[in-house]
Amino acid sequence: MSRILVIDDDAASCELLKEILADQDWRVETAQNPQRALELAKRTKFDLVISDLNLESKTTGLDLLQEFRDICPVILVTGFGTLETAVEASREGAWDFISKPFKVDEVVASARRALEQSKRSSGPLEATPPEEFPASYEGSGFVGRSAVMIGLYKEIARVAPARSTVLIVGESGTGKELVARAIHKHSPRAQFPFVAVNCGALTETLLEAELFGHVRGSFTGAVSDRKGLWEEAQHGTLFLDEIGETSPAMQVKLLRVLQEGEIRRVGAAKSTQVDARVLAATNRDLEKEVKAGTFREDLYYRLSVVTLQVPPLRERRSDIPLLVERFLQLASKNVGKRLKISEPALAILVSFDWPGNVRELEASVEYAALHARGTEIQPDDLSPKLQTPELRARASRTPSPLVALYADLPSLDELERRYLLHVLEAVNHNRTRAAEILGVDRRTLYRMAERFGLKLDE
Repeated sequence: MSRILVIDDDAASCELLKEILADQDWRVETAQNPQRALELAKRTKFDLVISDLNLESKTTGLDLLQEFRDICPVILVTGFGTLETAVEASREGAWDFISKPFKVDEVVASARRALEQSKRSSGPLEATPPEEFPASYEGSGFVGRSAVMIGLYKEIARVAPARSTVLIVGESGTGKELVARAIHKHSPRAQFPFVAVNCGALTETLLEAELFGHVRGSFTGAVSDRKGLWEEAQHGTLFLDEIGETSPAMQVKLLRVLQEGEIRRVGAAKSTQVDARVLAATNRDLEKEVKAGTFREDLYYRLSVVTLQVPPLRERRSDIPLLVERFLQLASKNVGKRLKISEPALAILVSFDWPGNVRELEASVEYAALHARGTEIQPDDLSPKLQTPELRARASRTPSPLVALYADLPSLDELERRYLLHVLEAVNHNRTRAAEILGVDRRTLYRMAERFGLKLDE
């Protein structure tokens, strides 16, 4: 029987994870502090460790990861998921990184894969070498803690150390270039150039000269030899944005460079070796383009060794308040006063579908900041497209949770009661899911309900 060690400073979280994992017929022990965890490890060989990242101790989950990673797989859990956290967990050799509130199926599936890996390993597990990531890094520019964004963070952390080409797909304005820059920043090539080119903004002739360079006299205006962007990105990363806009002739040339690792400047007789990792992005469905015969199948497979999907904003509405807060900080500097947003205005922003995604949201926040009469943005300060009766009605039907939770300044007990009701309604009174979100076990959930006079069966 597989043995699992669960480490979390919160007793309720420990018990919840123990209950979930024990249901799979795994033997589970828990520790509420790092010292206890290390003591248990001295007398028991564990096949898997699941640890919270923040243990309210000088010793963190990352410290414990370093202790256990050569012995068995380690899964880290945190309530504050960011790209930087995911990258650091991956860099230090974590098997997986899970954000709270987690899904039971996700935890069980990750644990099962880790235990299978543990059984296959005859010796100590090999951790990801630290040098595969730069020693330090800044913020990525990403904002979001939704499940789809956490999944994207983990994928970026996995692909960053490799040399493989990556195809980044998503609607316009979702942040595909941000994904490319994050991959570069967390890769071994970070100290070398990141060069971006918009393939849809140039004619075929200009794009060829931009990418591959040219020699003197190769065409009118070529008064000297010039390096192309591919050479400028030597040892770094070349980002081909809007790759779906390239012509069939250019696709042939791109395929040759990817296959041979060499380019030929326009008008040159000899080729030049190049070493740049290629990342490409498109808002088109290239699989459909391949079937339609407008995009080369062989180039598609060269580019899509790994494909990353950037989610549209309407699929991660819970991230909109975080994005609005960041954009408000920038807008406040622009207008010279500190701004905040009212709950009715925020409810409208959360309810809108955002066809232009994050780019459109940022522009809308800037518009509202410029039109705000005071220091708090109201619905009337939003752009006309956000003031339709239909949208206002939708926003009023789904108000921001903050309005219902604490608009009338309730006591802490009343706030807890309202939040419990809010969670139960959000999960359609699924008690197991409610317990997961609250970070408590089922027994604690029933005690909370009893204290507030609520019947969970209703």
